[in-house]
Amino acid sequence: MMDWQPLWLTFKLASITSVILLLLAMPVAYWLAFGKFKGRGILEALIGMPLVLPPSVIGFYLLLAFSPSYWFGSWVEKIIGIRLVFSFPGLVIASVIYSLPFMIYPIRAGLQALPASLREASYTLGKSEWETFIRILLPNCKPAILTAFVLTFAHTVGEFGVVLMIGGNIPGVTKVASVAIYNEVEALNYPAANQYALVLFVITFTILLLVYSVNNRLLRVRPSA
Repeated sequence: MMDWQPLWLTFKLASITSVILLLLAMPVAYWLAFGKFKGRGILEALIGMPLVLPPSVIGFYLLLAFSPSYWFGSWVEKIIGIRLVFSFPGLVIASVIYSLPFMIYPIRAGLQALPASLREASYTLGKSEWETFIRILLPNCKPAILTAFVLTFAHTVGEFGVVLMIGGNIPGVTKVASVAIYNEVEALNYPAANQYALVLFVITFTILLLVYSVNNRLLRVRPSA
């Protein structure tokens, strides 16, 4: 009988990570889209590193940073009382870092695609930059936000290298579906691996299909500039 706990942990991790990143990414995406500041290239390169670096590299450095032997991991454990290595909170933080570009870049692209007249009209009517962002730009950027959320969720569901290095393989705590599949394949238990993989495939495909269908409808009804 299949153990559903790794799947539950996987979708729990993906949901928490996506919500956190949505809140963090919207102001950062706006800043990257319209802000003028020195060091933009450095910031964009840092955000985009998870797109090109092997997960094992990111996982290794996060493992060092989260370890109680290093200042960050030691500080978190002493001040907050949470051990980041081999724990679910550590998985969440690692996933937020690893999935960051999948949330920021689609939202930034969506903001940049909006006509400049929207912002100009809002400023002319006396709205502040913050009000313009919240009340004008974000409501007109729903397809990009939806796409970013789904990509982040799907990317987190598919994580393996980073979650394995940070969380290990603790049942009920850090053993997510990708790690469970790896364990079953390593044990030559292909039927069990197929069960996990098939459930992930069906659920992920269904979510993507529904979201992109809604996304296409939003694009069709959005008024042109």
